[in-house]
Amino acid sequence: MKQELFVKDIMGKPTTIAKSAKITEALDKMLTEGIDPLIALNGTTVVGTVSRQAIAEKLGSKQNSAIAPAAIHVASVVAEDFTSVYPDESVNVLVPLLQHYKLVVVYDSDHKLIGQVSAGDLLKKYIPYDGIESAMEKAVTIDVDERVVHLRRRMLDDNISRFVVTDNNKITGIVTETDVATELRKFRESVPDQHQDHRIRNLLVKDIMSTPLVSVDRNTHVSDVIDMMIKKNISTVPVTDKGKLVGLVTRRSLVMAL
Repeated sequence: MKQELFVKDIMGKPTTIAKSAKITEALDKMLTEGIDPLIALNGTTVVGTVSRQAIAEKLGSKQNSAIAPAAIHVASVVAEDFTSVYPDESVNVLVPLLQHYKLVVVYDSDHKLIGQVSAGDLLKKYIPYDGIESAMEKAVTIDVDERVVHLRRRMLDDNISRFVVTDNNKITGIVTETDVATELRKFRESVPDQHQDHRIRNLLVKDIMSTPLVSVDRNTHVSDVIDMMIKKNISTVPVTDKGKLVGLVTRRSLVMAL
């Protein structure tokens, strides 16, 4: 008989940031600890979460171009829409929650923050029964020579958080909201305000994409894909068939397939 699991059996230590902190501090913490999003606090009270996507949108906004990244506070990028559970609840309650939220906050009986559960935590215990095919989502591509301003526009207009980068139809890398956030921070910190509008138009996808790209064949067992994603701390893996791109597997798509 399979032992029942509870939230407390898989939850991790909460990774938090004060809403009064700078977004540069939040981004550094996300990258150092491999966490996205962070739990935002006002004192000891959870007020929401802050994601790399929200930071990328803030740093890419022309409205904020005159403000140094280190002068922008976490409070300005907090998403107040979050959910919570208690440690003694069944793990089964987490599946539908993590299909909607990136993170689930865990409170004790006194409503004190004691933990968090992410897709990665859940996938250490559960895998889709129907294999990698059931967890694949459409892969959207972008050319290496496309301008980053156009990349950002597509991300915002079409709600796309990641693109596979191609060069003459050959896969060369991947670009995500993390790449956009980190590069826009560097750009804003190094380029004077009066030159930003002109210089950012010359920034290309190949200048910010992540390489080398880790991909898997569509016949790879889904448990091996999950193990690799957790060990390498990556959230997206392109899927190929005889070298041709056929889709993506993400932590979110894996949870959606449960």
